[in-house]
Amino acid sequence: MSQIAPNDPVPVATPADAPPADLLVVTGAGDWPLQCAARFRRLPVVASSLAYLGPGEAAGARQLRGRLRVITSSSPAEGRAFAGYLGTRRPVRVVGSPQTDTLPARRPEPGLVLVVTSVTHPDGTGGAAPGTELLLASTERLRAAGKSILVGLHPREDSSLWEQYEISSVPTLEASARAEAAVGIPGTVFPMVTAVGTPVVGCVDPALTVPDHLLAVCSSTIDDAAEAVPAIEAARLPDAATLADTVGPIGGSAGRLLDVWAHAAHGRAG
Repeated sequence: MSQIAPNDPVPVATPADAPPADLLVVTGAGDWPLQCAARFRRLPVVASSLAYLGPGEAAGARQLRGRLRVITSSSPAEGRAFAGYLGTRRPVRVVGSPQTDTLPARRPEPGLVLVVTSVTHPDGTGGAAPGTELLLASTERLRAAGKSILVGLHPREDSSLWEQYEISSVPTLEASARAEAAVGIPGTVFPMVTAVGTPVVGCVDPALTVPDHLLAVCSSTIDDAAEAVPAIEAARLPDAATLADTVGPIGGSAGRLLDVWAHAAHGRAG
């Protein structure tokens, strides 16, 4: 809580001064969601898959399952992964991703590669992502091969690691419309980038456990920087069935998600 800045543009409340609410939405079963669920025992709870999560059942999932009125995800494939994370066989409501409601028009620039960063160093809000050293080395290989590099920074990434390249001034999803292809550690933005029409290459590491649906959208995966250039040059989008399964419905997603939350808050099926 000590890291909340007074001028933060996102409204923030601590549990002690939270205003009255009708619903608690959790995006996972980690320590913080469990603490909030314990603090607000009388609120109905919804679980919505809005962030990167591992494919295995979370240690705290059992504490949440009995309170969940509904579970939502952006796509069928993400829903299967989220159900596994929560350790449940309950149906998951597929609503789409609000971020895809306004997809940018793709205008690829010849030779431009978007590098989708993760988190190189852990901090008070989360851990680091294995594979970043591979991504850094791959990016240098791509530049040496004559590719133009545009970097889409993770919000918690150390920007100084990438300052020798062009850093996008717009969100990664919007930046992907400029790229011929993208490369990065597979994350939640990957399906959305493919929805724009930009193929993605995944950097993988033995320490990573990546959900199958994020690997499914990758044109290929690499574990050696020497593979970066040929992988980018051969990058292709997944087939239509894979896109539909991993991206989910496009358009109107924010409205569908809010409708589900509103119905859950009032004890009705969404």
